[in-house]
Amino acid sequence: MEPRSGCPINAAVEVLGDRWSLLVLRDVIFADRRYFRGLLTGSIEGIASNILADRLVRLVEAGILSRGTAARGQRAQYSLTEAGIQTLPIIYALGNWGLDWRPGTDELRSRQQLMRDEGPAFIEDLMDELRTRHLGAPAKPHNGPGPLERLDAATTQQHAD
Repeated sequence: MEPRSGCPINAAVEVLGDRWSLLVLRDVIFADRRYFRGLLTGSIEGIASNILADRLVRLVEAGILSRGTAARGQRAQYSLTEAGIQTLPIIYALGNWGLDWRPGTDELRSRQQLMRDEGPAFIEDLMDELRTRHLGAPAKPHNGPGPLERLDAATTQQHAD
């Protein structure tokens, strides 16, 4: 994928600039949806199957996701690459803007609020956990639950309230 210009902002926007690509990444990162069916049925925004298929191809071609080879009758698993993991700070920044400037439900905002409250060290820990899950990196020890478990708990707790 050759960008239309040499501008790094343009190059990033050409890969990440549509709403569906970022939402697919959100679901891979935070919900650990790594199969086509899970991404399709788990999308609260209601992504169409043809759009999802197109975005997955684009994200793989751009080096943001990798697609595992599926044996006959098995489903292909998608994993974040290091470039995909490095989108987390971008998604985090967009979520912070959304917290400040856009309406939403408390349940869906709770994950973002936890990340904001915990700060940059939490984002780094989350990126390390994603490296373990998606790239096979050795797990780093945590005192207590890891970042993804804490994010799930924040969402679950808000849902229970």
